[in-house]
Amino acid sequence: MREITLSKAVNEAIAEEMRRDSAIFLMGEDVAEAGTPFKVLSGLVEEFGPNRILDTPISEPGFMGMAVGAAMTGSRPIVDLMFGDFIFLVMDQLCNQAAKTHYMSGGKLSVPLVLRTNLGATRRSAAQHSQSLHALVAHIPGLKVAMPSSAYEAKGLMKTAIRDENPVVIFEDKLMYNDKAPVPEEEYLIPFGEANILREGRDITLIGTSSMVQVCEKAAEILAEQGIEAEVIDPRTIVPLDEEALINSVKKTSRAIVVDEGHQSFGITGEIASRLNEKAFYHLDAPVQRLGAMDVPVPFSPALEDITVPTPERVVEQALKAVKGELFHGA
Repeated sequence: MREITLSKAVNEAIAEEMRRDSAIFLMGEDVAEAGTPFKVLSGLVEEFGPNRILDTPISEPGFMGMAVGAAMTGSRPIVDLMFGDFIFLVMDQLCNQAAKTHYMSGGKLSVPLVLRTNLGATRRSAAQHSQSLHALVAHIPGLKVAMPSSAYEAKGLMKTAIRDENPVVIFEDKLMYNDKAPVPEEEYLIPFGEANILREGRDITLIGTSSMVQVCEKAAEILAEQGIEAEVIDPRTIVPLDEEALINSVKKTSRAIVVDEGHQSFGITGEIASRLNEKAFYHLDAPVQRLGAMDVPVPFSPALEDITVPTPERVVEQALKAVKGELFHGA
């Protein structure tokens, strides 16, 4: 099977869907001629023209509001938000309008809109361009939230998102755009709410989101050298969340660590850990652990930035404590 980058996978998914459905168009800052600052959308304007690949003014609330209206009236817009940090600027349009329209119209209106943006630190982009803010929108009923962990996931989830009748937010890790993975040439979709078990194990469950899936996989390799079999799970979507797969895994392994690049407090790690503690409590041999980013603005300094996000070594350290029973003794 061929291997392509995550960037190419996203580009292919959007192009294939735009060929399939003329109601789909894409808008955002520098998406046409520039193909976004990360060049993810390069070549699309040449095929589909400036009427379907629209460069917008630097006015996120404005073009997000236009997209919501377009979605309500028959179009299927894809909105490109240059950095996930800018999501604060579109929260009213996204959370008060797009997320609630279907409910408040009694089901008469739908908002089939995709907001694609990014997350992730360690790119030396400082505090205003390095945040992982997916927990903000996951908190809002009416929105679906996908977090691809590879090129394969990125293409399948993007195509599913575009065909969904509900507003979907997709967060891609900025550092993964050049990562390659096997991606079929034939069409495929990845259903929302179905987790992917990447590695079977019996001693501890490692649950990672987005790039933290790779962190968990590396940690599992290190643990395997010490005779510990870790199960690695990628939820793929945090809304909807495949609770059943996560709970079944924890019932089997009796231990779990949840790893996410968002800030640890009040975030995804806490939500998933809480559900596991509630619904698999009597199967646990150790408290469910969680590893998120430090609760600090992301530093520009490389030496400081690198220690703010979870690493395989930190996951291994916590896993060893869980397996050895040290978590019950205040270690």
